[in-house]
Amino acid sequence: MSLLTADQLGEVLERTRRDLFRIETLPSYDTAMTTGDFRRWLDGETEPTWEVRQPWLDTLAKWARDGRPRRRVRVIHDPPSDYEQYACDWGYRYNVAAGEPTRVLDLAEQGLPEELDAAPGDWWLIDDGEVVTMHYHSDGQFRGAEVLDFQDVAAYRVAADAAWRAAELFNSWWDRHPQHHRTPTRTA
Repeated sequence: MSLLTADQLGEVLERTRRDLFRIETLPSYDTAMTTGDFRRWLDGETEPTWEVRQPWLDTLAKWARDGRPRRRVRVIHDPPSDYEQYACDWGYRYNVAAGEPTRVLDLAEQGLPEELDAAPGDWWLIDDGEVVTMHYHSDGQFRGAEVLDFQDVAAYRVAADAAWRAAELFNSWWDRHPQHHRTPTRTA
């Protein structure tokens, strides 16, 4: 199996015309975009590196304005990993404000919808018609991505719908879990 590189994955995701769904299930990820800020968050810094973060937020806002928002469901483990708390604190709360609808499946409060058994792991669903599965090393480092055959799409579409329905809006979940907050809201 030949896996797509991060750049190739980006090209595939750019094909989105109306809806891009992502499910994240790992307790942590090791990516170039987050590694520096994650270390800074662990060290007690109070804000992400805006020179890195802001272009991403601008991209999310543009996609939302163009009518092709990225939707995300984030599985939060029990207890949440440091990375999950960081991703909520310095990631999702800003992504949501930029226009990325994000929801949370908190494993401390509920199990995963059974429909996810047929569509395990991390993946993207592009325009309800194309699935890209994500492959990671055990430490969360990206190995590559794989575009699945069209015949596999139906189970992922059902799983995406079930996960979206079962998950709680990020802002609602975040407001109910101040114990995970570390950073005050960014002022304009």
